[in-house]
Amino acid sequence: MAFKFENLQVWQKALDLSDEINILTRNFPKDELYILTSQIKRAADSVVLNIAEGCTGQSNAVFKAFLNYSIRSGVEVVSCLFIGQKRGFISSSEFKKHYDNYEALIKMITALRNSI
Repeated sequence: MAFKFENLQVWQKALDLSDEINILTRNFPKDELYILTSQIKRAADSVVLNIAEGCTGQSNAVFKAFLNYSIRSGVEVVSCLFIGQKRGFISSSEFKKHYDNYEALIKMITALRNSI
């Protein structure tokens, strides 16, 4: 693996979850394409991208800041899940699965941030 972030379990998990969110949004109504669909996908991708960008050999303080951005984007995904469930696009079982996954991911990112 050429880049340091590729070895981080937290980045790998974030990448997998971003793909799961992409699959989830395939069932959203077409009129949400540029609204909720776009928002949740961008937030999920942002978690992955901020971990990678922060891990580019900059200072620990900068890496921590990017991990904070990742956490905030993860919380944004969770908020979008709530909206999707409220609007009837996400079933209770899908909501719980993705909610639990993002809760675990945010805990992983927080633990990494706190270890630096």
